[in-house]
Amino acid sequence: MLSRTRLGALGAAAIATFTVAASPAGAIDFENKKIRVGLGAQMVPKFPGSDEHAPRPMIDVSIADRDGTFDFEAPDESFGFSLIGDDAGFGIGPAVNFEGSRKAKDVDAPLEKVDFTVEAGAFIQYSITPSFRLRAEGRKGLGGHDGWIGTISADYIARDGDAWLFSIGPRLTLADDTYHRSYFSVSPVDSLASGLPEYDADGGILSYGAAAGAEFQLSQSWGLFGYAKYDRLTGDAADSPITRALGDRDQFSGGIGLTYTFFTGG
Repeated sequence: MLSRTRLGALGAAAIATFTVAASPAGAIDFENKKIRVGLGAQMVPKFPGSDEHAPRPMIDVSIADRDGTFDFEAPDESFGFSLIGDDAGFGIGPAVNFEGSRKAKDVDAPLEKVDFTVEAGAFIQYSITPSFRLRAEGRKGLGGHDGWIGTISADYIARDGDAWLFSIGPRLTLADDTYHRSYFSVSPVDSLASGLPEYDADGGILSYGAAAGAEFQLSQSWGLFGYAKYDRLTGDAADSPITRALGDRDQFSGGIGLTYTFFTGG
């Protein structure tokens, strides 16, 4: 399975490069397949804890056997594919995500910049039934926040083959001290420059919430997909002066796009 990704243009370019590079090695067999490619737009928080949103491209790529159905993929899961798996719905593989930079102008305060981050790690998932899937991810920031972040999710799935699909389920996000301090701490220097009180954020549960996704096939070739997600910051992230004075504990995101399905082979 090649998973979907919904992220910015830089991330999309990186994933496209990775996919092309992997294909000649036989990682993905494109004979007698159907490939669904989606493109849309989404609104996401400018940075973790932001009270403002920014538009981002939304990319969706899924591959299935020509006579099969596309595997379920949650709208907020990271890019990845199963290296270890079976027909019972168990899978383990790499997970890659991207977090945009946070600049002083984004926060409206002279706080230290957090650079663009590539988050690389792994996922494990298991479908208890065709209608219920559990998944966990763990990713390490490479540059930028440099921290560890992980998600635990459960999804209820209702579908009629590829004609339509609806999913919904809870989310729990955890992050370490390094991640929390990058986005939610206020150093003595930042405090002096911004007027915010000094604050040392520790790791733990970052947020809890829920995500829902939907897909509708309008014709053999064209379809619609979209999602909505809500996260509530908690713990030190919620108590941070940056969140309380300049941001919001409630984090909303969502998007909608068009899909195009085509077939390979005979």
